[in-house]
Amino acid sequence: MDKSKPKSTSTNLKSQTKAKQALIQGSIVAILLALTPYFFSIHESVPEQKLWDTFLFTYDSKAWENVNLVMWILTGKAIPLGLLFIWFFTCRHWWYHALLVPIVMYVYQIFALFNEDQSYIDELNFLYMIPVMAVIVPSVYLIRAKLFNKLNDVDKSMEELEQEFMMKPKGFWGTIKQYF
Repeated sequence: MDKSKPKSTSTNLKSQTKAKQALIQGSIVAILLALTPYFFSIHESVPEQKLWDTFLFTYDSKAWENVNLVMWILTGKAIPLGLLFIWFFTCRHWWYHALLVPIVMYVYQIFALFNEDQSYIDELNFLYMIPVMAVIVPSVYLIRAKLFNKLNDVDKSMEELEQEFMMKPKGFWGTIKQYF
C-alpha cells in the first residue's frame, strides 16, 4: 500500500508537468496567432529605397529597387507559411499531409523572391510542385481509401476512424521525428 503512493504522486507530477507544457505551448501559439495582423504591417517600418542599412545588416534590393516592396511581398508569403506550419504541426486529422503542398509552394516563392535573376516571382510554381504533389496526393488518397474501406467493413463512426488515424506526437521534437 505504501509503495503505490509514490507512484501516484509521481504520476500526478508528470501530468502536472505535461499540463504546464501544454499551457505554455498553447499560449505561444495563441500569442502568435493574435499578433498575425501586426506582422502584416512590418513592411511599413521599412524605408522605400533601394538600399536598407541597419546596425545588424545591409540589404540591397537589386532587381526590385525598393526594400519596402520586397518586405511587403515577403510578409505576404511568410505569414501564411507560418500559419500553415502551425496548422500542420497541430492538426490531428488524417489529411494533414495535404498541407505540405501549400507549404512547399510558399517556401519556393520565398526563395524565388530573393533570387535576383528572376523577374516574375509566381511563374512556373506548378512545375516545381509536381514532385511534391506526386508523393503527397497519392498518399493522402491511399489514407482516404483505407479509411473508407474500414468504414464499409466495420460499424464505426467517422470520429472513431479519425481517432485511429490521429497522430499523437510527444512534444515538438516527437512531431518532427514522426514526419521524417
